[in-house]
Amino acid sequence: MDFRDQINQLSNRVDKLKENLQTEEATKNALIMPFLQSMGYDVFNPLEVMPEFTCDIGTKKGEKIDYAVFKDGDPIILVECKHWKQDLTLHDNQLLRYFHVSKAKFGLLTNGIMYKFYTDLETPNKMDEKPFLEINLLDIKNNQVEELKKFHKAYFDVENILSSANELKYTSELKSIINKEFSNPSPEFVKLFAKQVYEGVITNKLLDQFTTLVRKSVSGLISDIISDRLKTALKTETSKVEEVTEQETETEIIDNKGVITTEEEKEGFMIIKAILREVVDVSRVAYRDAQSYFAVLFDDNNRKPICRLYFNGSKKYIVTFDENKKETRHDIESLDDIYNYQTELKNIAIYYTNS
Repeated sequence: MDFRDQINQLSNRVDKLKENLQTEEATKNALIMPFLQSMGYDVFNPLEVMPEFTCDIGTKKGEKIDYAVFKDGDPIILVECKHWKQDLTLHDNQLLRYFHVSKAKFGLLTNGIMYKFYTDLETPNKMDEKPFLEINLLDIKNNQVEELKKFHKAYFDVENILSSANELKYTSELKSIINKEFSNPSPEFVKLFAKQVYEGVITNKLLDQFTTLVRKSVSGLISDIISDRLKTALKTETSKVEEVTEQETETEIIDNKGVITTEEEKEGFMIIKAILREVVDVSRVAYRDAQSYFAVLFDDNNRKPICRLYFNGSKKYIVTFDENKKETRHDIESLDDIYNYQTELKNIAIYYTNS
């Protein structure tokens, strides 16, 4: 199992167990220790992972931090843990106190779901107040997996991590600012664009009008970009499918007792493959059409259903499956609505891969 699969498996574990974890200690055992294991560290070897690591702070002796990850006899990562429901921003100062009295170059604040990585980019030996990498295991992005991999025991290199930490820190902050401006444009942001299309004085009334226009324009632009990328992905997937001749199509219809696979069903299948390509080899995703539904299967195995598309009736819907073969129906208005259920589709595909 590669690193990406391990993280996806851990993400599924977090989602299933979190509601049953009532204490911080339970969070550590069920979520955080498995995370450290997935990073290649032996959590039962105190030479690699030391629980309750002592950090003396000035006159305070015996101050402890939850875990210290070691390499070559020195701590490299200090880990401060909280219960999975706790807001981590409330506890940053505690890790700040530990950081400057340790040889560790990185601090990690986590509740088992959110993982915030810190270092000393702004002032040497003083931990930054903002993390350079922040990961939500329930919504982890592909590029974040690659950054997380740098902390794996097999790849850990301080200089390599620091070389990208500065860029990650400011990129993250810029994304946050841009997101705020897109959702709720500030007067300065609105004026920046308004002055490029309107030559007169921007009064308060005009500013209100342009605020609405800018918000609509941003929303429309994002929708266009997403639509274009989806079309490109569908074309790419379609180009990889073997061309079917008219003779082969006729043979398929006869073999399936008159079942006709519609273009809409094929497009739905392409969307599902595009979703699953992030977590599995899509060559393992197949379909079988039937009179009443279009089945998407793992390894072309009827005992491994991924989903079923019901497109032949007046009401279109998709049925997803969990690991116990429990069916869940989701009504859809268009093919794009399939993307609303990508979590369910990915989870069952990952389950089949691991089993």
